[in-house]
Amino acid sequence: MHILITGGTGLIGRALCQHWLQQGHQLTVWSRRPQQVSSLCGAAVRGIAQLDELADEPLDAVVNLAGAPIADRPWTRKRKAMLWASRIGLTEQLLAWLETRAHKPSVLLSGSAVGWYGDAGEREMSEDCPPVSEDFAAQLCSAWEETAQRAESFGVRVVLLRTGLVLAREGGFLKRLLLPFKLGLGGPLGNGRQWMPWIHLADQIALIDFLLTHEAASGPYNASAPNPVRNREFAQSLGRALHRPAFMPAPAFALRLGLGELSVLLLGGQRALPKRLQAQGFTFRFTHLDAALADLLGQPD
Repeated sequence: MHILITGGTGLIGRALCQHWLQQGHQLTVWSRRPQQVSSLCGAAVRGIAQLDELADEPLDAVVNLAGAPIADRPWTRKRKAMLWASRIGLTEQLLAWLETRAHKPSVLLSGSAVGWYGDAGEREMSEDCPPVSEDFAAQLCSAWEETAQRAESFGVRVVLLRTGLVLAREGGFLKRLLLPFKLGLGGPLGNGRQWMPWIHLADQIALIDFLLTHEAASGPYNASAPNPVRNREFAQSLGRALHRPAFMPAPAFALRLGLGELSVLLLGGQRALPKRLQAQGFTFRFTHLDAALADLLGQPD
């Protein structure tokens, strides 16, 4: 199968490339730095700077994961514009190109996030639940999904991946927490009651592969483990995994003061459940946080 990937040099994209290379698939990554693709994703992965470089080559599937990191810095007007362009703008370019092709891929799997629901409080959020708030992250995810869904109008099956917090050794959310927690400075954010939908990177890769090849799959899927935890429980579990205390709270007022609007990502949450994935037969390898952290962190230094 020939798969085109956007965001292929990111955490999930690199892991997908390793997985699919082992399965013998042909992989192309659309990247701003195509010369780096082979070193980051695998020697057999082709990097392209322009979609037109594919010409009329047969293409079976597109996985659209590109997007500037949403939590790296405060949401200034300039940063919001970059986040929008890197998701909605790029997806619009992708669809405009796909529409011109005589032979369309059979499936487009496009990224999104559980932030689509907004800060959902105590409510359990399955894929048929409507959003409950309209903060910037929710607006961003909604526009991203709506743009990707336009591919259905030219006969492409569209899958929308509402991803939670991806836990991995190599980077992402967990890596940023390790230093303060190892120093004994970790703890809950705000009151610690907000829900954190998490997923082990191995399950994220497995479910993307499942949805890509499962022809009955379409529409939104919550890509998060079946047992989300509260922020306070997450901090305690990470502290246990590292054999460190985890009682140093980050006050909500300080987060709001320092991060502004971005603080909603840390102080809000979603009790997201992967009901559609489980109903269609996907089995999670890591369903409980302690087991996921033990697998990723092993024995602490």
